[in-house]
Amino acid sequence: MPKRAAACLDFKEKPLQTSKKSDIIEMKKDQTVDEEAVAIGLTAGQDDGRPCRRLVDYIFHNSDGIPQPFEMLEVDDVFISGLILPLEDCIDKEKAKGVRCEGFGRIEEWAISGYEDGSPVIWVSTDIADYDCLKPSGVYKKHYDQFFAKASACIEVYKKLSKSSGGNPDLSLDELLAGVVRAMSGMKCFSGVASIRDFIVSQGEFVHNQLIGLDETSKKADQSFLELPVLAALRDECSKLANLAQVKAGSSGGSLRIGCEEKDGDHMNPQSGSSNCPLEEDEDLKLARLLHEEELWRSMKPKKSQGSSSLSGKYYIKINEDEIANDYPLPAYYNTSNQETDEYVVFDSGADTYYMDDLPRSMLHNWALYNSDSRMISLELLPMKPCAEIDVSIYGSGVMASDDGSGYQLDTDPSQSSTSSSGTSEIDGIPIFLSAIKEWMIEFGSSMIFISIRTDMAWYRLGKPLKQYAPWYQPVLKTARLAISIITLLKEQTRVARLSFSDVIKRVSEYEKDHPAYISSKVDEVERYVVVHGQIILQQFSEFPDEKIKKSAFVVGLTQKMEERHHTKWLVKKKKVVQRNESNLNPRAAMAPIISKRKAMQATTTRLINRIWGEYYSNYSPEELNDGVNSDMKEDEEVEEVEENEEDNNLEEEKVFPMKTHTTSSSSRRTKFCSTMEIKWVGESVGRTSSAEALYKSAIVLEDEIAVGSVILVEGDESDEDSDMYFVEYMYEKLDGSKMFHGRMMKRGSQTMLGNAATERELFLTNDCSDFKLEDTKQIVKLEIRKRSWGHQHRKENAIADKTDRTRAEERKKKGLPPEYYCKSLYCPEKGAFFSVPINEMGLGSGVCHSCELKKTDSEKAIFEIDTSKTSFVYLGTEYSVYDYVYVEPHQFAARKSESETYKGGRNVGLKAYVVCQLLEILTSNASRKAELDSTQLKLRRFFRPEDISEEKAYCSDVREIYYSQETHTLPVETIEGKCEVRKKQDLPSEEVPAIFDHVFFCEHLYDPSKGSLKQMPSHIKLRYSPRNYNDDDACRKKKGKCKEGEYDVGVERVKQTSQENYLATLDIFAGCGGLSEGLQQSGNYCVSITKWAIEYEEAAGDAFKLNHPESLVFINNCNVILRAVMQKCGDADDCISTPEAGELAMKLDEKEVENLPLPGQVDFINGGPPCQGFSGMNRFNHSTWSKVQCEMILAFLSFADYYRPKYFLLENVRNFVSFNQGQTFRLTVASLLEMGYQVRFGILEAGAYGVPQSRKRAFIWAASPEEVLPDWPEPMHVFAAPELKIALSANSQYAAVRSTANGAAFRSITVRDTIGDLPPVVNGASKTNMEYKGDPVSWFQQRIRGDSVVLSDHISKEMNELNLIRCQRIPRRPGADWRDLPDEKVKLSTGQVVDLIPWCLPNTAKRHNQWKGLYGRLDWEGNFPTSVTDPQPMGKVGMCFHPEQDRIVTVRECARSQVSPVTKYLFNFLHLSSKIFQHYQILIIWHANRICIFILT
Repeated sequence: MPKRAAACLDFKEKPLQTSKKSDIIEMKKDQTVDEEAVAIGLTAGQDDGRPCRRLVDYIFHNSDGIPQPFEMLEVDDVFISGLILPLEDCIDKEKAKGVRCEGFGRIEEWAISGYEDGSPVIWVSTDIADYDCLKPSGVYKKHYDQFFAKASACIEVYKKLSKSSGGNPDLSLDELLAGVVRAMSGMKCFSGVASIRDFIVSQGEFVHNQLIGLDETSKKADQSFLELPVLAALRDECSKLANLAQVKAGSSGGSLRIGCEEKDGDHMNPQSGSSNCPLEEDEDLKLARLLHEEELWRSMKPKKSQGSSSLSGKYYIKINEDEIANDYPLPAYYNTSNQETDEYVVFDSGADTYYMDDLPRSMLHNWALYNSDSRMISLELLPMKPCAEIDVSIYGSGVMASDDGSGYQLDTDPSQSSTSSSGTSEIDGIPIFLSAIKEWMIEFGSSMIFISIRTDMAWYRLGKPLKQYAPWYQPVLKTARLAISIITLLKEQTRVARLSFSDVIKRVSEYEKDHPAYISSKVDEVERYVVVHGQIILQQFSEFPDEKIKKSAFVVGLTQKMEERHHTKWLVKKKKVVQRNESNLNPRAAMAPIISKRKAMQATTTRLINRIWGEYYSNYSPEELNDGVNSDMKEDEEVEEVEENEEDNNLEEEKVFPMKTHTTSSSSRRTKFCSTMEIKWVGESVGRTSSAEALYKSAIVLEDEIAVGSVILVEGDESDEDSDMYFVEYMYEKLDGSKMFHGRMMKRGSQTMLGNAATERELFLTNDCSDFKLEDTKQIVKLEIRKRSWGHQHRKENAIADKTDRTRAEERKKKGLPPEYYCKSLYCPEKGAFFSVPINEMGLGSGVCHSCELKKTDSEKAIFEIDTSKTSFVYLGTEYSVYDYVYVEPHQFAARKSESETYKGGRNVGLKAYVVCQLLEILTSNASRKAELDSTQLKLRRFFRPEDISEEKAYCSDVREIYYSQETHTLPVETIEGKCEVRKKQDLPSEEVPAIFDHVFFCEHLYDPSKGSLKQMPSHIKLRYSPRNYNDDDACRKKKGKCKEGEYDVGVERVKQTSQENYLATLDIFAGCGGLSEGLQQSGNYCVSITKWAIEYEEAAGDAFKLNHPESLVFINNCNVILRAVMQKCGDADDCISTPEAGELAMKLDEKEVENLPLPGQVDFINGGPPCQGFSGMNRFNHSTWSKVQCEMILAFLSFADYYRPKYFLLENVRNFVSFNQGQTFRLTVASLLEMGYQVRFGILEAGAYGVPQSRKRAFIWAASPEEVLPDWPEPMHVFAAPELKIALSANSQYAAVRSTANGAAFRSITVRDTIGDLPPVVNGASKTNMEYKGDPVSWFQQRIRGDSVVLSDHISKEMNELNLIRCQRIPRRPGADWRDLPDEKVKLSTGQVVDLIPWCLPNTAKRHNQWKGLYGRLDWEGNFPTSVTDPQPMGKVGMCFHPEQDRIVTVRECARSQVSPVTKYLFNFLHLSSKIFQHYQILIIWHANRICIFILT
């Protein structure tokens, strides 16, 4: 049985999901057996030795069936009744796969493990098996909770004392107890901090015995718990408590003594995990000890509160609207011009039951609250906890956006409202109306407040309200300020009890008018205000961590005053589950849709796209979609996005499980041909295989003729719908007379990553091939290898042919005839791609299979060969010669730095690039004639990199520079990672942008590692350089002239240099400011893409695009209108499906604008990133029907591709695109491109692995016409701490576009210092937009980013308020420092206000928010940037925004540097029209989000 096993426990109960169509719940009865051995057999997994199982819904009981505590087995026989599960199965399936067994055992022993994992795992053992005890039965929970608390105490003490877990064995007892109490303070089974401390002390001997037992089982010899003084002190403190209990028992006349006696002065310790205590303790003493522990446990549990506690716990005192009416404005009604979406549509996941903690979380901006009559209403009329028989309903409307973690700076944001009546022009989100609000909460600090509301669908953190609603929100904020002020007042007292309720009221009345919590100078008015708004105040007090303040005289007095007013009391319902079984009663739901100025227009589509997406959503209901996808996917899809700021500790895998499609059964079926049936060849042999077997073109099986090029359904155990189909490559007769065929597997679309999105009759060729007997043929399948004419000019005729084909297929289906299949693509899941069918290589009947040739080539790569002269060898398909330069695994030379960096931005610290070596000699064993891989060694000369010397040297050196050394090593061949080149510096490939795609280095210096000296290469050392590639574009080496940083003039220049027939005329859709186009134009030495046209909806971004790309025609309009106008212009309006609004707007376009619209045949390349709020985690149309999908811009984007049929198509989006909407959008996108006839490749790439100094993961879909080569992914060149970014294509198939570079790459990662180390220092709130550099560029990155610029623009910083500036100044200047490093003290502001340095809301809510890691965080010079956001702020989604050494937020220019490429002068000239520095940051992100992606595709 494992003693220290790592286990993952999930004690959170799963919600019961019921169908909306029926109120009947079908109960599935567990399989029950009488014998434990039978249950063990039925749940057998991969048992290695003694069986281990999981145990749920269990009770430990005696022979009479009475529940017994865990440790009662020391006194009596204890048995088990419960549900036994396989150890390896998912806990979510426990009810489906469990085997129930009653009264088995007995239990022989128990044990606690999980020490290294930090979470207790409780095991019990019988004679037959070991059991991991998970969720107990409800009636047994009280016994389980007690033992689990004891186990948790053991784990927490271990973590505080174990060096391997980051603990300190030299802690004092008080320090140990304080730390463990803090760690266990979140457990609900304790009434307070004091009870936790008493419990730990009472279990001191138990904890001591468990930990010293680890000394015997642990293999680590660096620490012995038996020798730790603090552990002995804990045991002794427990003994004192036990002795005190004995004295009390004796004084009461009892003879019972609790505890164990010491014999001969030696303290006897029970063994860890065993039920057999070695102490000479009789059963009466054991029983007494256990009963005493149980009594003590009951005394420590939270009691039903009295007085004030009852208000916040059991009852909620109703607020009367009349009492607070004077604090609110006159009645007003909510109205808006926005078209709002029903919250039920946005969050419709098909589930009727949810846990409150699992509800989605979003921000709500520009919001208002109102009742069923749309009259605006105060939030405080609603209870802050869900209550029974509530007679008030409050609804809301607003703009939903992703939760960025922002709150309110109460001292700097007095208005607390949006400046716009609609606000949607400033917020990028979804206008929605909410269902009834069920509860709300306040999280607060000295200057920050978070207010959240919950409906049955989601949690919403409130941003700024609408201007018209602000007067209804001000009293809530005012009361929150008042509560904070009173808490501060009480904290300043030496004794909290000294201030009574009346004392506090008097103090508040003495506030000056400019005090943020001023109410009135009259005591009676202050008291009235405090009492009528008391619920808000009491809630804030209940959340405050200081018990003395929670139970202060002020709280008791306020409670009594509220009760004296005879308020109605509502019973608080402590429910964790939300039922979604009612409709949205918001009055907005009954209103007719209102046309908005910025209404989301239904997508304009071609008939092809409309048919594909429309048929899919008409065929599959939301319930079917739910059933088709693994329910565990939800956990992986919670985003992200945070989006890229997650710690990459878990496997990055976007799950896209294809959903099963049922193929129509054929009415014509054949059984397996009898082996005795005669099979005849048709005609004579046409040749021989390589094994001298006769080849034939066709054969007669029964009455059917099977020929080369046919498709055969092969006999198997499956039904016809699931049987494998094979394309016959050739037929032959074996030497023993067996008649055979060799075939390549044809997969149905549902068997590919397309899942339900696939066409039912389309088959996909694969490279899986095999040999079969002709007698195994089950049925001949009719198949057409479809090869249609390609191009926009053939689109209509192909559409007509496809329609005719579908009609014929429907007729055959109605008549019960077998389906006729077609194939036009080759599916390669290992490459994440669909290619055109290689017709010229299929069905040749020559005895040669193209798939076999590919396999042969792959197998040959594994062959290791050395030439006879021993001057070269072939390894993994690459030839290496003496004096070649090679990469070697970095860990072969030095131990990798311990990966202890867990803070954001420090993920790459300690990672090493490959070591560059020169092959000097190949050493083989003389004993063997033929060299073997294992017996071959390589003598290598090591070259050092600048980072091998120091961080400073790395910073000021070219990343491509290496240093010669005399150091040689002899290493195995397996350590080689690839080849590279070393050239003279002047022969390096030109690079105008900071991106490298060549494995080329230069060497000019000699390094002596023994002395640490670096000097010019001596003349006697003749370095053998790699041969130079003279195809480099020397004309593009360097530009002359001066400019601002960020000013590139290569776009127009390259247009002149590039011949008209070579570049791709490009259409950029959703173009933004032009980042994607600029990146494409800078890709490689020769420009392959010129953006001639761009479409952008936002006028500001479109104007910037015009300035950045004056050679382009920019259409600032809705892409739906543009597509309609293009199709009308070409006379194809009948093929266009659009709204009347789109048609009207298209007719109103300027004549010149219509004339400039590109025509089919003129566009070679379409690219863009269609916006969808859902891709970033907000579930825009999750599980929705076709009517809810039609507004998606991706439909219009695909329709552009369908209508123009360009040579190439590129879609870029956030990585969550592939898993969004359970993968439906991703699958349908690929299916649409395949239906058009494109070749398609998909994948997820990490920008950091391509030289970007930040983590940014993006999903890409490439498409190429059948006549073009489908581009492959570029090789990642930089070390970056990210795992392989996999897409799960099926339950057992995954695909990663490129390898992870965490274990090595050609070059080191680009650091924060590389990126911004040369920028001059500026202060908080710096606003000078143009300045001069203070020095030359230092790093390789800086040299390329600056070019010849002399003016530094937009090195401006967002100004922090006084308190945040003080906090920034107190954050240590070291890697990983954040708010947790702030001292716990108060500071005095210039206003005289004394506030906490640590924001109260952070420690108070840290457990719910992953400790708020990174907030108020400093960047690490040697680390990377976190993902850039539109508004960097220390309390925002990406809180690590402080400069490594300067006390300020990163500047706009530093953000631009982190995104690789500078912005052009035109963009910033445009930006200067705005007075808000926030917009500088925001448009930078718009520009660069696409720019990064192109560098990784060059």
